Amino acid sequence: MNTILAFLPYIQIILGVLLIITVLLQQTGSSLGGAFGADNFSSGFHTRRGAEKTLFNISIIIAVLFTVSALVNIIISANI
Repeated sequence: MNTILAFLPYIQIILGVLLIITVLLQQTGSSLGGAFGADNFSSGFHTRRGAEKTLFNISIIIAVLFTVSALVNIIISANI
């Protein structure tokens, strides 16, 4: 158990950085005009294809892994 607790913060840091990178790399359909009230509603609805879909799925997987590692950290820390 102590070895898991020793590596868990590093795993969470790596997963957090990967999650930030994958979210920032995703394209958004809206432009800067959407922030100021322009009509960009139709640009938000499109089908993801190719690399965009792969990046979206990878970000979901990394988010789930990050959540699981946080829950494992809480459970292990509570038992000690």
